[in-house]
Amino acid sequence: MKNLKIYCLLFFGIFCIPNVVLAQKEPDNDVVTIDDGFEDLFYEAIQQKSMENYDKAIEALEKGKVIEPDNPVVYFELGKNYLAQKKYQDAYDNFEKAAKMDPKNRWAWVGMYDVCYETKDYNKAIPIVEKLVTFKEEYKEDLTSLYMNTQQFDKALELINELNSKFGKTEKRELYKADILKDTKYQSAEKFNLLEQLKKFPKEESNYIALIYMYSQSNQEEKALEIAQKLEKEIPTSDWAQVSLFKFNINNNDGDNAVKAMNLVFPSKKIDSKIKHRMLNEFLIFTKNNPKYEPDLDKAISYFDNDKTIDVAKEIGKFYYAKAEWGKAIKYFGMHLKSKEDDVETQLLLLQGYTENQQFEDLAKKADDLTQLFPTQPQFYYYVGLANNQMKNFKKATTFLESGLDFVVDDEPLEINFNIQLGEAYSGLGDINKKEKYFAKADQLIKKQKK
Repeated sequence: MKNLKIYCLLFFGIFCIPNVVLAQKEPDNDVVTIDDGFEDLFYEAIQQKSMENYDKAIEALEKGKVIEPDNPVVYFELGKNYLAQKKYQDAYDNFEKAAKMDPKNRWAWVGMYDVCYETKDYNKAIPIVEKLVTFKEEYKEDLTSLYMNTQQFDKALELINELNSKFGKTEKRELYKADILKDTKYQSAEKFNLLEQLKKFPKEESNYIALIYMYSQSNQEEKALEIAQKLEKEIPTSDWAQVSLFKFNINNNDGDNAVKAMNLVFPSKKIDSKIKHRMLNEFLIFTKNNPKYEPDLDKAISYFDNDKTIDVAKEIGKFYYAKAEWGKAIKYFGMHLKSKEDDVETQLLLLQGYTENQQFEDLAKKADDLTQLFPTQPQFYYYVGLANNQMKNFKKATTFLESGLDFVVDDEPLEINFNIQLGEAYSGLGDINKKEKYFAKADQLIKKQKK
């Protein structure tokens, strides 16, 4: 008897397909033979599932399974209904039966993967996804994540490099790779991979940068320099090549080539400001031991004029100030103050630099000017008085010191210094009474501090 009927096998919705699989659609239809009675049960199951009546859908499918026990579609639909109910083992078993009956049906394998993904059984998911890769290569992205989740880093790294080579890098893969390479045991393989990539893609700058970084991290400076030189040869415009060459030239005491590299890096918008600051700091230390490069340091500072994160000239001034190199400290504080005249901290450092360097005429003039800009700032009056005492302009010294003392509030060390300088000024003027008065006041304050 010919009891053949045609029905359209409609696959409705795949649950929880991760990553790239989400965008895929199931086949529109397939042609299957059924026996009498099966068609009604199947459509009843589809209808009940669409209304989320999963128990009734399963009941209809179980009856249909009696009629068509070898029909993979029944098991596939059972799997979907059980998955919707989060009955994961039942769902997996039915998807697995469907896959065994029809191994070429990708969606049965996807169903098994869905179950593993929802239950976070990543080890069980791996062979399933390896099978899915034979259907669509896009599943390799999923496979990479599974290797990472199961800590199979060697396989993950190999697959990441393969995908990078074929499709280009992605942020996710690069994050995975960085995490893997924290473990030194994988770095040899990655160095070899990068060397191979340089041969295949000699104009790909990122591979050079990654390799330079890895060699530098493992103290293989000569190899890092070799790669930097290759980068410069293949991509002469590469700013990153210059970053590496600068470091090597500084280490080799090659100031001329270090300056050349530095002057190419600092104007670059590709290089992060933190890297530039580190380079400048290294060049500052180099210049301290090689003073002939000081003009190059001055030029380098100009690249940072609009830097909002750090006042470069000021910091260099502080560097020399801490080392008691007063002349250089004064120079760089002056450079900073050309555009930051209201920086009181730096103004005071500059005045103390003049004092330490015994530049009393400069000190007197600068401090006098500052009393006009900051008429209530007592420290500036103090420095005017100190400078004029040193130049034996005692009358002018007393005028500024007595005016400034009125602005001293809750600052005993400064008050002591004012009284000492006033004592010195009146001593120079021959006024013994006032001399003794101010020295006595200073002594009184000193004793008070010691209590």
